[in-house]
Amino acid sequence: MTPCFSTLGCPELSLDEVLGLARRFDLPAVELRALGGTIELPAYFTATYGTPAALADLLRAEPVRIGSLDTSLKLVESSDADWEATTEAFLPWAEVLGSVNLRVFDGGKSGSAEEHAAMAARLRWWQARRASRGWRSDLIIETHDSLFNAEKILGLVALEPSVRILWDSHHTWRPGGEDPLVTWRAIAPHVVHVHVKDSLPVPTGRHSHTYVFPGRGEFPAAALLPVLAAEFAGVVSLEWERLWHPYLAPLDEALAAAREQRWW
Repeated sequence: MTPCFSTLGCPELSLDEVLGLARRFDLPAVELRALGGTIELPAYFTATYGTPAALADLLRAEPVRIGSLDTSLKLVESSDADWEATTEAFLPWAEVLGSVNLRVFDGGKSGSAEEHAAMAARLRWWQARRASRGWRSDLIIETHDSLFNAEKILGLVALEPSVRILWDSHHTWRPGGEDPLVTWRAIAPHVVHVHVKDSLPVPTGRHSHTYVFPGRGEFPAAALLPVLAAEFAGVVSLEWERLWHPYLAPLDEALAAAREQRWW
């Protein structure tokens, strides 16, 4: 597996600072959600580097690779106009960074047959658009809303077998109530990227849990991570959601805890 972290944990940092943080912890990849205080990554890249080619030139000798570019799009709920505008903005950057995966959310609420059908229709829309534009970068679908267990995920797979999953292992475990090893065994062939994090069942804000340092909560990392290390060649990313949860400590402290707990 390829260890990684999401910049949700350090939204204020520049790309140079993010890459430096990854090198400091000997991590070969980073997942980009926020940079320079914004989640509007194409605007940040344009203001900072000017053109995709200029960014590609600057990163040519960089040992840390970009694991994904994360959007706010949803398969269910985002409109055609949203999809057209966002993909047009992101794809030039994703392409020059090495056909980087573009993260989108599942959306929906219940994982019903109707929602699955809407998701599959959006994926077919995307594949047609991708082919017409000659894009090499592709989508990864995060299990964030309605795809909260293996059954719901496989419902979408049944309609679109080529779907590429970003498995938020905390989401299917804590809100979804499913053992991560059970989920993994069911969906492994479709997973290309994994989110990991830890929590305790202490309510905070609108959530039923509180995020804590890796190894300080109840997430069954000791059972799951050795299996991923043995069976999975994709990205395993610490999603330290400090942008959405300001009570969290700085990301470097969470990365130090993950290293101490041998999460990598």
